[in-house]
Amino acid sequence: MDLGLTDRVALVTGGRRGIGGAVARALAAAGCDVAIVDQAHDDAMAGTVAAVEAAGRRALALEADVRDFARAESVVAEAEAELGRLDVLVCCAGITRDHVVWKLSESEWDDVVDVNLKGCFNYGRAAAPVFRRREWGRVVNIASINGLRGKFGQANYAASKAGVIALTKTLARELGRWHVTANAVAPGMVMTDMTREVPKDMVDAAVADSTLGRLATKEDVADAVVFLCSERAGSITGEVIRVDAGQYI
Repeated sequence: MDLGLTDRVALVTGGRRGIGGAVARALAAAGCDVAIVDQAHDDAMAGTVAAVEAAGRRALALEADVRDFARAESVVAEAEAELGRLDVLVCCAGITRDHVVWKLSESEWDDVVDVNLKGCFNYGRAAAPVFRRREWGRVVNIASINGLRGKFGQANYAASKAGVIALTKTLARELGRWHVTANAVAPGMVMTDMTREVPKDMVDAAVADSTLGRLATKEDVADAVVFLCSERAGSITGEVIRVDAGQYI
């Protein structure tokens, strides 16, 4: 199936590993050049850059903290200048700082909301003028099923992801007239570096909670993202697509 992504240019935040790394690889396999944005230029970043290039596509590694409002604008400008255009924005950068609400510190609240929600705002705002000028674009933000249902011990994370969903729907309303779609993908528990330290009993509970009897993989999430970025999804906007192996049901 031709997804219409050949020679498109995508920018992926949090793209050096985990879900973001899988998204960068999958977009390259679908024909995109990829600007990979993350805080560190390390072995993981090098591996993702190599994977994009192995798919025959250009990779641009950009160092940035997604909380930095001004840096988001310069990153988008640099990606467009270096790769010639910008068609797709996928915001994957995210962190957790889990505690029950009465033990949650102000800094733990602020850190999670700033990375997970403000990061999506910063890059959505920076990319919007580019997509309006081109009269085409795709925005996909990584949310979470916990942004739909809440989660014990994750007031900050759940609230940030609920905000991502509301932000995404607003972008869909504001940018639709320029043929720009905006959607959210809401994973359940996915085994990545961020969740690898989750206690086994919590992982077992997530598996037991799923109708498929397993956890979704980061590649499952990436495949959904690529579809939403494609020409085939041109009439899908303002949606939240759950990729959770049936955890939410």
